[in-house]
Amino acid sequence: MIAQVPLYPRYANDRITVALTDTPVVMVNGPRQCGKTTLVRGLKNGSRRYITLDDETVLASARADPAGFIRDLDVATIDEVQRAPDLLRAIKRTVDDDRRPGRFLLTGSANILAMPTIAESLAGRMEVVTLLPLSQAEIKGHKVDFIEDAFAGKIHQPTNLALGKELIDIVVTGGYPEVLARRDSRRRAAWAREYTRAIIERDVRDIIEVDKLEQMPQLIRALASHASQLTNFSQLGGQLRLDDKTVRRYIGVLEHVFLIRRIEPWFRNDLKRIVKTPKLHFLDTGLLSVLLGASSERITADRSHFGAILESFVISEILKIASWSSAEVRLSHYRDKDQDEVDLVMENEVGSLVAMEVKASATVSAGDFKGLRKVAQAAGKDFRLGLVLYDGDTVLPFGERLFAAPLSCLWN
Repeated sequence: MIAQVPLYPRYANDRITVALTDTPVVMVNGPRQCGKTTLVRGLKNGSRRYITLDDETVLASARADPAGFIRDLDVATIDEVQRAPDLLRAIKRTVDDDRRPGRFLLTGSANILAMPTIAESLAGRMEVVTLLPLSQAEIKGHKVDFIEDAFAGKIHQPTNLALGKELIDIVVTGGYPEVLARRDSRRRAAWAREYTRAIIERDVRDIIEVDKLEQMPQLIRALASHASQLTNFSQLGGQLRLDDKTVRRYIGVLEHVFLIRRIEPWFRNDLKRIVKTPKLHFLDTGLLSVLLGASSERITADRSHFGAILESFVISEILKIASWSSAEVRLSHYRDKDQDEVDLVMENEVGSLVAMEVKASATVSAGDFKGLRKVAQAAGKDFRLGLVLYDGDTVLPFGERLFAAPLSCLWN
């Protein structure tokens, strides 16, 4: 019997529905297999024609005559539009003549808006909603706005905790619906390996000419071993016999297909001893765990590598919550030359800050707040909340606006 992929609530649905009422073009961007097609096809928005560019004949037509392809469309959903990016210029021309809201609902498995000419062509005409793999809030059916609460200085005691082995299982499973439908960990790993191969051979080819595609799997594995660490591009290149420029270019491609996310350092002008090096995080820790060979059983037996995976998990959960949150936030990290660090600094549109340190253990000490205190001092009145997220069961105060908090606070 083939396992059925269960349907989960997608909390970005409301943002998409509202955008269709006042914006001519709405783009749902995110990795393949995260649920974009299911979401857009389930929207109740009248008689909307559905077209997928995963159909090779349809794709050939769209690439051969983009203007003609769009000309006869009135209200349409176009799936995987990154496979024919010239369609966006044709869409621009038609919506300039007819700016009715909701005319085009697009999905893309590559961040084509990173291409300057594309982004410019639809500026002011399109709203973008990012859809990542399922968050824990969606999996468990508990809608929360952790980000909004955090900027209000609030942290709530969770009622349903995931601790120890249960937390490890959550992290190594990740959020892809197809993986969640597979109970056997070996079948999950097989899907993850095939998914990564397909991303390289299909989506990467769609957006860039890669000279040495055969080295991309080695680069992805190298990035997995460096996940949550400061990124030394030259060192990575040396491991793979690639120059620094090529490594940066390939990492940019992997960001565009939503496999990884670069987190830049946070600093202010009066901070003189900051390490200005980015970190890289995988957007799904199920994929990351498979690349590292880190099964639930292995991590339970030896948790020494769990911290790096858990940090990427928290970054990913925050990005997912941000996709439906009312707060607009920029994510960064902090590290100084004294080796004091904060894994995540969130800054909203008015400059308020929330900072978080991630700890894989069940105990917290005052020393775990050293980096958070430095960020709080630098931010001054803009500092709203500092958290050490840990594998524990109680929210505990550690000073003014500083708390230890269970990781379950992210979804409960």
